[in-house]
Amino acid sequence: MELAGAVRALVDPGQHPLHWGWVRGARERVPVGPLSLLGALVGGEGYLPDFLTSTPGWDLTPDVELARLRVADLDALQRDLGKVRVRSAGRRRAVVEQLAADPARTRTAVADAWEEVWSALLEPQWPALERLLRADIGSRARRISEHGLAAMVHTLHDQVAWKGESVEVAIPTHSQVIDCTGTGLMLVPSVFRRTCGAVGDAPAHPMLFYPAHGISETWHEQTIDDHAALAALLGDGRARVLTSLIEPLSTSETARACALAVSTASHHLTVLRDAGLVDSRRAAQMVLHSRTPIGDALVAAPTAQPLDG
Repeated sequence: MELAGAVRALVDPGQHPLHWGWVRGARERVPVGPLSLLGALVGGEGYLPDFLTSTPGWDLTPDVELARLRVADLDALQRDLGKVRVRSAGRRRAVVEQLAADPARTRTAVADAWEEVWSALLEPQWPALERLLRADIGSRARRISEHGLAAMVHTLHDQVAWKGESVEVAIPTHSQVIDCTGTGLMLVPSVFRRTCGAVGDAPAHPMLFYPAHGISETWHEQTIDDHAALAALLGDGRARVLTSLIEPLSTSETARACALAVSTASHHLTVLRDAGLVDSRRAAQMVLHSRTPIGDALVAAPTAQPLDG
């Protein structure tokens, strides 16, 4: 999803002023051919082909997302291309018609383009992007626990409102009722989105995409050494342990990820847990450790500095 947003920012930067600084640097390394192909698919705004949007998950990685794209259902892909075609005109429509003529070849070409553009544009920025997304999720979770679900929904965007037993999203170019009974509605933050969007056609899980909060013009800049700042606050070992918990890890997995002795990793995890930065839960025969919303917010803060005195 973030890659599609990044492509849109490059295709039509005038609509994405918060990303102008990132766009200036990205243009120097963007592969033109693959970007052109993805640009024809996602356009500048509006409908985004469902086959490009994997159902998000806490442990979804770019590699898994790419693997799913390489085996995307060809019938669904062709339906999506048909939707893009009727929303297109001129050269873009001609390109989409060519893509629809050979779905299998198109799937391979799109996946190859996705991989190349990802490696050039977003892979270098992924740690910063992931921190922003996780911090947004943590903030929303805290608001739910403190004020309730309806109050949180009202903070997502001006387009979104909680009314009765439904969530209403104002989308000027589209009108649809999505039944979330039995599945629920998945909320998906995005650094690159400036408006909200929804996915609801079966078999896709109903999803609401919204702009993550806390995004500024300098989100892409590494103004200081993030690890050095966190290490000054927590100590090097605990900083490494906290930043390693991108996904739930056991004590031994944490030790390996941080090049620490298991006993040392266990001690750091205990201190971080006591401070409310890490949560530990038993899963079968092991204990898995993950960051709490406060831990996510701390890792996401690139200007974290130690207190004087």
